[in-house]
Amino acid sequence: MSEYQNPALIAFLERLNEELLWAEVSIRRVETGFELRHAADRKVKNTELKAVTSLELRELAVHNVRGEFRPLKSAPDLRAGWILSCSGGEDLEFALNQVYPNSVVDWYFASLGPAPVVHYREFTGRQTGMYRITQLLTDEQAGKVITITCDAKNCLKRRLWSVGGLEIDSVSAKSAIPCLEPCAVMIEMARKQARVEQADRGPSRMTAE
Repeated sequence: MSEYQNPALIAFLERLNEELLWAEVSIRRVETGFELRHAADRKVKNTELKAVTSLELRELAVHNVRGEFRPLKSAPDLRAGWILSCSGGEDLEFALNQVYPNSVVDWYFASLGPAPVVHYREFTGRQTGMYRITQLLTDEQAGKVITITCDAKNCLKRRLWSVGGLEIDSVSAKSAIPCLEPCAVMIEMARKQARVEQADRGPSRMTAE
């Protein structure tokens, strides 16, 4: 029986030439495998960077340079000053998952054809309890929340889901890492905005449980 071949990883490695920018992480092919560092450190000498393991990189990604918790791994505030060596493709994917979980797999499935997205209405239609109220936002209201919350200054994932006629993100505006459905941060902002809209128009039949 042959060993399992990860099609997502194979496709990713085929795309990776000498260097690839994966959101804020620069990936380079080297003689020993791959080398990862912050994009801001692309021209910094290796000896000036702190060598880390994948698990140390995971811990590093928890807080930004100000020591604040990063609720979104895809936020553009990953700390710099580190370097990580990977011996092969599996090590590389493991390392990337510490910074951008499932990004390689999501990219792969989005590249196969129509991306397997879950749009805002479908996503909120599944919500119960305190998040059920997000269904009350109009397309225009939801679009404004999405535009603000998912702006490149807050998230580097390329949003492929939408609501109403809101345009999806381009690779050039963010990164090649796709966002296939609303995240917890976005849906919380939608809940807060729905509360504001509900307060402005008075009592509603639908309230958070």
